[in-house]
Formats: sequence, structure tokens, C-alpha cells
Amino acid sequence: MLLAVPAGLAAVQESGFDPGRFELEVLATGMSRPMELAVAFDGRVFLVEQGGRVLCYEPNDGTLDIALELEVFDEQENGLLGIALDPEFESNQWVYLFYSPAQHMGQFVSRFHVDGTSIDRSSEHVVMSWIEQRRECCHHGGSLEFGPEGNLFISTGDNTNPFGSSGFGPFDERQGQFPWDAQRSSANTMTFGGKVLRIRPTATGGYLIPPGNLFEDSKLGRPEIYVMGCRNPWRISIDPETSYLYWGDVGPDASDDGERGPRGYDELNQARGPGFFGWPLFIGDNFPYRDYDFGTEAVGAAFDPARPWNDSPNNSGARLLPPAQPAWIYYPYSASEEFPELGDGGRTACAGPVYRFDPDLNSSVKFPEAFDGALFFYEWSRHWIRVVHLEGDSEIARIEDFPLDVDFKRPADLVFGPRGSLYVLEYGTTWGENEDSRLVRIDYERENRSPIVRAGADRIAGASPLTIRLSSEGTLDRDGDALEYRWVLQPGGELLSTEPSPELTIALEGQHTLELEVRDGLGGYGIARLPLSVGNDPPRVAFDRPSHGGFFDPEVPLSFGVSVRDLEDGESEGDADLAWWMDNVFVEAHFEDGAPPRKEGDLSGSIDPRGLALMKQSDCFNCHALEHRIVGPALVEIAPRYMEEPLALEASMERVREGSAGVWGDAQMLPHADLSDRDLRAMLEWIYELDTTRAVVVPRPGVVGEFLAPKLDAGKLASGSLVLEASYTDTGGAVVGPQVGRARSVLRTHVVEAEHFSSRRGTQSLDSDSASGGTFIGAIDHGDHLLFEDVDLVGIEKVRCRVSSAGAGATVEFRSGGKKGKLVGSFEMVPNGEWEAWFEVEAGLNAPPGPRDLYLLFVNEGKPGGLMNLDSLHFVQG
Repeated sequence: MLLAVPAGLAAVQESGFDPGRFELEVLATGMSRPMELAVAFDGRVFLVEQGGRVLCYEPNDGTLDIALELEVFDEQENGLLGIALDPEFESNQWVYLFYSPAQHMGQFVSRFHVDGTSIDRSSEHVVMSWIEQRRECCHHGGSLEFGPEGNLFISTGDNTNPFGSSGFGPFDERQGQFPWDAQRSSANTMTFGGKVLRIRPTATGGYLIPPGNLFEDSKLGRPEIYVMGCRNPWRISIDPETSYLYWGDVGPDASDDGERGPRGYDELNQARGPGFFGWPLFIGDNFPYRDYDFGTEAVGAAFDPARPWNDSPNNSGARLLPPAQPAWIYYPYSASEEFPELGDGGRTACAGPVYRFDPDLNSSVKFPEAFDGALFFYEWSRHWIRVVHLEGDSEIARIEDFPLDVDFKRPADLVFGPRGSLYVLEYGTTWGENEDSRLVRIDYERENRSPIVRAGADRIAGASPLTIRLSSEGTLDRDGDALEYRWVLQPGGELLSTEPSPELTIALEGQHTLELEVRDGLGGYGIARLPLSVGNDPPRVAFDRPSHGGFFDPEVPLSFGVSVRDLEDGESEGDADLAWWMDNVFVEAHFEDGAPPRKEGDLSGSIDPRGLALMKQSDCFNCHALEHRIVGPALVEIAPRYMEEPLALEASMERVREGSAGVWGDAQMLPHADLSDRDLRAMLEWIYELDTTRAVVVPRPGVVGEFLAPKLDAGKLASGSLVLEASYTDTGGAVVGPQVGRARSVLRTHVVEAEHFSSRRGTQSLDSDSASGGTFIGAIDHGDHLLFEDVDLVGIEKVRCRVSSAGAGATVEFRSGGKKGKLVGSFEMVPNGEWEAWFEVEAGLNAPPGPRDLYLLFVNEGKPGGLMNLDSLHFVQG
């Protein structure tokens, strides 16, 4: 999918390039907790998932294959965290991985051998390993990056629990509390935690110590240490020209300065050489914390950045540390006075690559020279990419927005590829598993670009003669070339019109394809296709009850009513032959854990698996239902039939592309020549992987009736949706066969877990045993919101919210129809001093009937960061 970007960024246009020539292409979606990526010389992209998989994207056929699966410990932010290709990868095919072995209490940095799109598990050489505590969460860094001299940089986190320090410096020196003391790691010269290490791997699988690290005398500190005093350097990068090291350091959570020290800041750091960068004694611009006794709660003297002193009993290294280096860029939750370009909100600073323009590189897609020497800085929590333009000896000249108007979904890694394109790995909407994670590539197109073609119609099926209004709205040529339009009827190739958006009448009955061909006169060409069925008007199906967006009680029988109108078959309502409709209208239902299915729309925003989302955009569900036969077989019939056939997928792809009949009956399946191999594969893989044992209600014939919700395991019905689907297949036309009409009504359980939102701004989904569904919504800042689509609050009198806060608290507003819509309820969240000591707050609701989007807005302008946690909502009927 390509996204054209309108020009209009004045600051970037002054640099002498056209921002409208940046294009984004989605290469892959649906990764599981993607962490880091590396791009090979031939365009292969290797990326790692936290759960232990290495994936390889093959650019020639667009496939994303599993290259390697490692057994990892992936709790407490551990797992498979980092990847880097050897500088001589083109000849030796070596890849380095940073991971947390399941059978080793700590971390490995290992080298493996790559063979095409696979990694040989038996080729592992453990280059480095070290021990970490796994008693408590968190912070492991995990980024790998090679410098131009062949040195490998390795980022490590402080391996310290941050939650017992009230957002200030974690130096709990009490006996047995070492997991809460970062003085034992980040400020310890004899450990690898809270550092960026620098080594030079050897051909034998070991490593040497390059000159210029922090401790030349191994009695003072580990010789592998390049910089120390890091909290969680999650993403690092090396300038290929200067060898300067950059890293984003994720900071602590305090919203305000306090008696114990400064508020929390995230940092973007630049190291021109080795040094100590402050944590846990300092933050930001060397703002000092004060020594603190966690037993007596006595506040001591402030630490001295000129002579940092680490006298923790958990410190095994030097007591006197190197002078603390201030942060290069630093910012709090609220707007930064020093760096206002960074805005406000959650914080997860990440250092991207420094771009170096190569005038000799023969590439039509490389980034412009205007970005030469610029650092790409990105924010996982704020969903943006910024450009830090540098001057002189890599000093900050200015910070600008990235010139691409795209909402990135938590960018997790940025890498420039061999042709000068920028690859972006997006983690996805929430913390944890995401279907909307993406691998994208951003090109700067210099040559003539083909038109982007969009085709639409007010209807794609009907009785003959069929009059339709066609539209080319959305078609554009990004170079401004004049366009030529051709609407062609296939099969046969009959030219119907050369107008951009004509109105046509088609009398020829049959299954057709409408093609819109668009040319720019300079060789650029694009095409879009629409299916067209002439000879039978589709039936119109609607639920009369229950109301979409309402709530249901799993213990109470649910009554339903459906009405059908069909041009050829008549109307169900008032028809004397009610038996016909009772036998031919089917209502089925299934329960879905989590958020309800999203509204149909753009595939890029879908939370459906990629294959299902593609099927919804095609015509698949005109002939196939999930649970029962329509024109073609039920999809759950297809899955087990082909489960044991090794070539079933390829054979099915060919049948779908070419069209077929006789496999499941006499009905003809239309050809789908416009679908790519990648899309076809995704659609069929989704069908083959269907769970035929999931809880469903057996399809119930009839336009009226009732049923109970599906029987599920005990406790499983805590929060989710009952999805009702009604369908009617008409008696068909002589040439085109039957048409199917459908309707859907989605109901919620009265208890809705907060993490089962439809979309959100800000916040994080955090796992916890204390949460009612195992997850709660945290990291809530002023202006964040949760959106629950299509909620009908008719009959709902109030909502009970399960909340907790050791932060600033907030006013929580319930608004109907939009973020600025009608205020239908609110409550004041007064902090209780604990992050997970849950209690309920009640808010009355007064909303208009009918399904409307329901927004939860979190408001605290005075103290905008670290407001509260939200676990669940219980909607109570009057």
C-alpha cells in the first residue's frame, strides 16, 4: 500500500526538496512484539520478535518467513531483543542476536550463520554472556549496532525494579532489596548492567577489546564498558562517519520535582567518547537526586556530578566514578522548555540512524541530500519521528517533524537500507500482542511515478439492466501529469467510457469485472478492479432486534428478529408464507474475547488478521460463510479438509486466481486475477488456520427466535462481545446465480476490560496478576483517551470503574460521539497512593439512545503526566 504525502511543510521545503515525493510502502504486518531489524545488502530484512522468533522478509516475492525460533525467557521485559548483521555479511552471512535464554539466568550475545531466509540453529557461537537477576522486573536494553571500525555496541538496561522508588532514583540499599538498587548495575564499574558495551568480534566467535573504552585498567572497571550510567538504553545507533554513539534512555516516572530529587526525564544522548552518564544518581542536565534511606525515609545530601560517589553495599566496583556527563536532549512528561519541539505525553526515547548522503549511490529512492548528517530521533510512546539536523561537530542545529504525514504505531526501530530508503518497524497499538504491527519502507521517489488508481461504484450487483455510478475519486498523479481514463468490462475487453466518473447502464447478465485503467502519458500506468454482478438484485437484511452496540446477559435468553427485502423474492415482513423465510434466513453467533470487531474500513487500520481483513475487502463472503454453506462451502469445512495436504495452499491459490467449479459443487467461483500472491496466501492461510472448535451458536434458521450465549469455560465470559450475523441467500438469477445479504449486530458483556478498547491515544496496556483480566491500562497522561466504538447506552444508568493511582489523579470524562461530543458522565479520580490497590469509582450516565462512539478522556492540565491506572468498566442497567 502506498501513501502519498501532500506538500506543505515549509521548514523542509526550504531545504530544496519535494516532501510530496516521500512514499510509504507496507511490506509486512501482524508480527508479534517486534523489537529490532537489520537490512541486508540484497534487500532481505531480518527482524526479531520478543517471543523468540527471527523473521526474514524476502523482497523478491514479498514473503515473511520464520528464519529461526529460539527458546527464550520473555517475562519481565526479557526475550529476543536485538539483532545486527556482521559488517562483512555479504561474504560471511553472520548475524548477531541478543537474547535471554530460557536455561541461563541472564543474557547471551550470539553469532549465527544465515542461509537464504533461514538461520542455522546449530551454528551458534555465544560471543558474550552475563548473569542478571530475574526475581524482579525490568529494563534490559538489547540493541545491537556495528560501528564503522567493526566494533559491536551492545546496550544493556539497569535490570532494576522501578516501581518501589516513587519515580525517583532507585537505590534501595536494605538487605535483600538489591533488585531495587541500580547502584549495583548502572553505577557499578564491574557489571554489564546499565551500560553500552563495545567489543570487536573475532572470526573464531570470541571478541577483543578495542582501544578507547572507559576503563583501560581492568582493576577499575570491566574493559568492555564504553559508557555507563544508563537506565534503559533501548535503542542505539552509530554515526557511520564520526563513530559517535547515540542512544535513547527511557527515564523514570516522577511527574514533579520532589524532596528526593528531580522529576523524570527521557534522554537522547550523544557520546563522542567513553563516559559516565549519570543514572541512577543524576537525570537530564545532571539534575542530582538526593541520597535516600528506604528504611527510615530520611533524605540526605544531593549527589555531586563532579565527584559521583557510589557507596552502596551492592556495588562491587569503584566507589568514585568518572564525572557525570549531562544529557544531550532531555524532556519530561509535560512540555519541555528546552526542547518544545518534542511536545508532551508519554516517554520512550529512541535513537535512530544518522543519515549520510552518498552522491555515488545509483538509487532513485535514496533520501535527499538535505538530510545528510541528520539524526532520526523517534518516540515509541508518542508515535512520532523527528529529525535532528546537525552542524559543525555534530551539534544540534534544529529539530523538525519528519516530512511524512503518517501516524506511526509505536515505532520500535529505524534503519537505512542499502538503497538509501528508511525502514521502520512499528510495534503496534498496545503493549503486548498487536495485529497492527508493521514493517514499512519509506522511499524518496525521484523518477516518474505511476498514478495511484482508486475505483468505486454506488453498487456492484443488481438486476438487469443495471445502472451504476462509477467513481475514480482518490485517483491521483503525484507528479501532476494529465491522466487518461478507460473503464473496461471484462471478460471481453469492451470499452465502456473514457470519463473519470461516468454513469453507465449494463444489460449483459453475468459475473463481470470492471477495470479502471489510468495512464499518465509518460509510461506510468495503474489499474483498479471492481467485481460486478448483473442479473440478480442482492437481498437487504437487517436486525430489528437486538440493537447493535447494546449489552447482553449470558444467563438470559436473547431474542432476535430479522427482516429481509429482496427485489425478486419479496419481503419477509407481512409475508403469508412465513415458513419460507423461517427455513432460509440463518442467524448465527459467536463470542469474541476482547474488543468487538472493528468497523469495516481501511486494511491498514484493521485489527483483524491480515487474511481476514483482505477477505472482507474482496467478494469472498458473498459465497462463503464461516459456519454454514451458502453458494460455496462453509469456511470451517475447508480448513480440516486440506490440513494434511502439503500442496493444498498452492493448489487453492491457483483455483482462486483462475476460478473453478466442481470441487465443492457445481457453482462457479469467479476468477480473482487481481489478487497478488502475497494477499492470496494470507487469505488462504487464515482459512486453513480456523479454529473449528471455538464456541459458537449453531446457525438458527428463522427471522425470529431466541438463544443463549455460547457455553464457555468458567470465567471466560468476563469481558467480550457476542457477534450476531444474519444471512439470506436468494433464489438467484438464471445467469449469475444467487446473491447473499447480511447483517450484523454486536453486543457487549456488562463488564468491559479497559484494554478491550477500539483505539486510543497514549496509554499503555500493562500485564499484572492484580488486574481482573490480567492486563490494565496505565501510563495515562493528560489528553489521552480510550475509544469504545458503537456503544448503545440505552437503559444503562451508571458505570463503575476499577481504578488506582499513586500519581497525580485525573478527571475522567465520558463523551458520546466524539472527543468533544456530549458529556454524558464523569468522575474525579483521587489518588489512593498505590498503583495496583484497586477500588471502584462510580459515575452516572445520561446518554442518548443508539450506537455511538464512547470516549473516555483523562484530564489534568496542571499535572499532565503519570495520572492513574484503569482496570475495567462495569456498565449497570437502571
